[in-house]
Amino acid sequence: MLHRIFIAINFPETIKDKLLGFEKEYQVPAKWVSRENLHITLNFLGNLDDNQLLETIETVKQISLSHSPFIINLKKICYGPPKKFPPRMIWIEMDKSEGLSKLQIDLENNLFSLPSYKYKEKEEDYSFHPHVTLARIKTFEFRALGERPEINEELNLSFEAKSVEVMESELKRVGPEYTILESAKLSS
Repeated sequence: MLHRIFIAINFPETIKDKLLGFEKEYQVPAKWVSRENLHITLNFLGNLDDNQLLETIETVKQISLSHSPFIINLKKICYGPPKKFPPRMIWIEMDKSEGLSKLQIDLENNLFSLPSYKYKEKEEDYSFHPHVTLARIKTFEFRALGERPEINEELNLSFEAKSVEVMESELKRVGPEYTILESAKLSS
């Protein structure tokens, strides 16, 4: 059986509450992300078989123990990706974080060097741009808007990342459904 897998950092409930409040503030033709789906993707791994999944979970647990918790600062809500028109998303950008960058690189390097990944390739043109997707723009409706709302607001939200999750994504008609398969605590 294949599993569509990614590695993520999830948010505390208090941060989710604040992020979900933006749907009422910005009247844009978009499909807003559900509460359970708010996260920061560190690594998208794609379809894994059962053996690859088990190896992935064990590797993520080991890597997590070699990293300490760190602070994530959410700094701005805006359209994304940058310089893309029409925009594809409403998202939140964050301050650069050495802890986040090191963790993401360590996970990527270790996961893609696993023996069971020998036929799996990293996306060569992918560069890690940490963000939080809040909504996916409905392109046709967005183009039809006479005056497009400006979304470019500074934020001051922070939280301590204390764990990394191995997540499964199941694509459904109403949108993706994410399930936490394993939560690996960062060492303290």
